[in-house]
Amino acid sequence: MASKEEKEIDLHLEAALEEIGEIKPWYSKKFNAWIFSHSLYPVEYAGDTKEEVIQNYPLYMREFIKHRLQGRLASIMEQKTKGHGGTREGAGRPTGIKEEKTRVYLPQDIAHWIKQPGTITHIRQLISAYRSL
Repeated sequence: MASKEEKEIDLHLEAALEEIGEIKPWYSKKFNAWIFSHSLYPVEYAGDTKEEVIQNYPLYMREFIKHRLQGRLASIMEQKTKGHGGTREGAGRPTGIKEEKTRVYLPQDIAHWIKQPGTITHIRQLISAYRSL
């Protein structure tokens, strides 16, 4: 008769295999073996044939689930990470400095004039003088 722990492992294994779906191994020339892993679980199995991998992957999943339920996994196995190790203070673009922009199509001669250094400042001064009238 199966113990309570074995029944719980079986329930978790059934749910995990349902999440994984069909086990479709792929061949790796680098390792000269058939391999299967899934992004949801840190369990990977490699074997000489597809059938071996399909047969033994659930056994490895069972051991992983057993260790997880017993609390025998390293914390890094359960830890979810974001991206490339987090962010450093001050890294990336500064926030709040960029002003909103809109794309406008202008004749080339006017666009060339606007691109000259200092022209935007002069245009803003003209606009503020016009608004104050």
